[in-house]
Amino acid sequence: MPAPRDTAGPSRRQILVTATTATTAAAVTAVGPAATAHAAAPAAGPAAGGAPALAAFDLSEVRLLEGPFLANMRRTCSYLLFVDIDRLLHTFRLTAGLPSSAEPCGGWEAPDVQLRGHTTGHLLSALAQAHANTGDSAYTDKGRALVSALAECQRAAPAAGFTPGYLSAFPESVFDQLEAGGKPWAPYYTLHKIMAGLLDQYRLSGNREALTVLRGMAAWADARTASLPYERMQNLLKVEFGGMNDVLTRLHQETGDPAHLRTARRFDHEELYAPLAAGRDELAGRHANTEIAKIVGTVPSFEATGESRYLDIADTFWTTVVRRHSYAIGGNSNQELFGPPDEIVSRLSEVTCENCNSYNMLKLGRHLFLHRPDRTEFMDHYEWTLYNQMLGEQDPDSAHGFVTYYTGLWASSRREPKGGLGSAPGSYSGDYDNFSCDHGTGLETHTKFADSVYFRSGDRQPPALYVNLFIPSEVRWRAQGVTIRQETRYPTEGNTRLTVTAGRGRFALRIRIPAWVADTRHPAVLKVNGHPVTTRVRPGTYATVERSWRTGDTVDLVLPRTPVWTPAPDNPQVTSLSYGPLVLAGQYGDTTLATLPTIRPSSLRPVPGTATRFTALADGSPVRLRPFHEVHHQRYNVYWAVTPRRSRERDVAHYPLNEGTGTAAADTTGAFAAATLAAGAGWADDGTGPAVSLDGHGGHVALPAGLLRGLDEVTISVRVRVDALAASARVFDFGYHKDTYLFLAATTGAGRARAALKIAGMEREDFVDANAPLPVGRWTHVALTLGGGTGVLHVDGVEVGRNPAMVASPLLLGVTTRSYLGRSQNSTHPYLRGAVRELRVHNRVLTANEVAARAAG
Repeated sequence: MPAPRDTAGPSRRQILVTATTATTAAAVTAVGPAATAHAAAPAAGPAAGGAPALAAFDLSEVRLLEGPFLANMRRTCSYLLFVDIDRLLHTFRLTAGLPSSAEPCGGWEAPDVQLRGHTTGHLLSALAQAHANTGDSAYTDKGRALVSALAECQRAAPAAGFTPGYLSAFPESVFDQLEAGGKPWAPYYTLHKIMAGLLDQYRLSGNREALTVLRGMAAWADARTASLPYERMQNLLKVEFGGMNDVLTRLHQETGDPAHLRTARRFDHEELYAPLAAGRDELAGRHANTEIAKIVGTVPSFEATGESRYLDIADTFWTTVVRRHSYAIGGNSNQELFGPPDEIVSRLSEVTCENCNSYNMLKLGRHLFLHRPDRTEFMDHYEWTLYNQMLGEQDPDSAHGFVTYYTGLWASSRREPKGGLGSAPGSYSGDYDNFSCDHGTGLETHTKFADSVYFRSGDRQPPALYVNLFIPSEVRWRAQGVTIRQETRYPTEGNTRLTVTAGRGRFALRIRIPAWVADTRHPAVLKVNGHPVTTRVRPGTYATVERSWRTGDTVDLVLPRTPVWTPAPDNPQVTSLSYGPLVLAGQYGDTTLATLPTIRPSSLRPVPGTATRFTALADGSPVRLRPFHEVHHQRYNVYWAVTPRRSRERDVAHYPLNEGTGTAAADTTGAFAAATLAAGAGWADDGTGPAVSLDGHGGHVALPAGLLRGLDEVTISVRVRVDALAASARVFDFGYHKDTYLFLAATTGAGRARAALKIAGMEREDFVDANAPLPVGRWTHVALTLGGGTGVLHVDGVEVGRNPAMVASPLLLGVTTRSYLGRSQNSTHPYLRGAVRELRVHNRVLTANEVAARAAG
């Protein structure tokens, strides 16, 4: 969640430490012994009238069996029974003018934090889910006690000076502040969590008092927003409001009351929706979880209204985020923000992949798949993120299922048991001293693993059971009178078995064949009662077996796995490693890595006697690799640099910058597009020949992307005339943003020229300082060489600075989509006043003599 800007309570940054495609294919029909062959079903689109094509099983119909998911759920359920609801109710009661002697909570539930109350909503949902999935009345009893206490607070609200129906742990005046244009810390977000928890209590536990309280809150929200002009309401929606549109629409679906849908649609944020409806990606700079929650509500909005725009917005958003904004483990965001599309390595840190984001993205993908079951990529991403992020967010050594806020992906990030205030970004939550948003979503995530393992075909014929996830479980399909048990050690092993343990009848089993099964030499194998099916089983589809089933029938699926190296979109020389659906991480114990290690893919070897563990050579030393979700309490690495193949020595780019007219400047090697004179840059000739003139007020040269791509050593040279010194004005700057760059500044505040290299996750930049600024008023040849851990700066062919202990390699820069002459990545820095010509990028470190020869040429 973003930090509040003008609230009296402490900000999130004060509470938690701050650190800076799958292929869509038609269904395939697999025909086994005693099965009836038929043509593959046509791709299913959204059902008419907004109704989903598929239906979910109730949590009470699916039971988890022994395995990692059940183990995680047990730890979370232990916390659900442990946590003292009177402590959580303390601020609700005091706000409503009721007495409370309970000890206040800490963290985000502390009495002076404006988000207080949100955890109670998550707890209500988790208790309802735990009851539905286990049948244990202890969760129901605790949920009813919590709802009754909240109802008492709601009844007391008018006497405390609040509008009838109001229920919160902070006063209603916060909404006055919000409507006046202030930016308090997400008041509607908090109310949404409470409302969603009440709805889950009603739907999953049959608690009618919860519905009464919820209706009161919905009436309050209706009255509060009804009189607001459209423009003011839209401005209000710029402050995080969670899924108010989602819960109000789902309440309408439960009750049929049109008032709830009317209120829900006031929370349609057109600033986000309009670009998505037009197919545009304008997510860069937006707070990720704020926007994801808004989109989750568009699917029930489509169901309630039949307006296809809602479903299209949801689909465009999901597809854009998964394909263009997601990291190797399936999560998204760096420092909680979306960046430009395809910027991954350039946006690594210890605060990537906020876990709340993935909690909501899985909700969204699940909803979309129910409407568009031909799109198997929804469930492929669901599985990938579930294993690689959500399963691993929980501390396996914690009796109460503590979780992390972020899943860091910079070199040597870690998940560690140091929860509480002021702890590291990867630390776990605690019993009463944390209560972050991820603590809350963690309560829900780990009590609803059973909700997407299976789906059914709804009212469509023939009846079909979709097997989406390979998790040990048992489903009771009441409508067909059938029970099916899934036994598997997946993903430790690559196979699963489905057994009809009770009942009989004719129906179709539709089993997901993951898109990652791409090795045609070792295809997936599907067997019915031990006999292979006759139709090819294709990755990225659901294989269908339709037959008359009997008790004891079995279906076996074998999914062969091979290691896969996947290049990052912004730097193909940086890669992640997966094995089946599992991302593998290097184990580094307590060793701190300053930058991404360089791995030798050819050195990868399986560890004998294990199913998912490997070793490889990284930075010349052996490293152990294992599934990422299993790596806890130590430092790890997920992204690896790979040394490029050697090519012939040459200038990879050469821009003489001597055209003299126009706004384009050619690369004479022919490898790259023309550079562009921008924002006041022009041509001038001071008697030495044409050059690009830079006015110091915005004029610069924009260079094409990729000039440094794939270079583990480089020489960059340029001729520059500095007409006025300004600290941090750049001669050149290659990068993406102010945290990932390679620049040369004519001078710093310390009065010396500096070259510097930094990748976003690095603690500090590598730099090479000269002993003086660049000369003023005359042409100077400057050259920077980088390679082998050494950086050297030359001025007029003479070495003026050296750093023999460079941490990062230029190889980590990648495509460098924002590269300039005369301009910085940082918009607060001044522009260069002077002129430039003769830019060269050479793919080797030139010797001192070679640099001197170029300077003299």
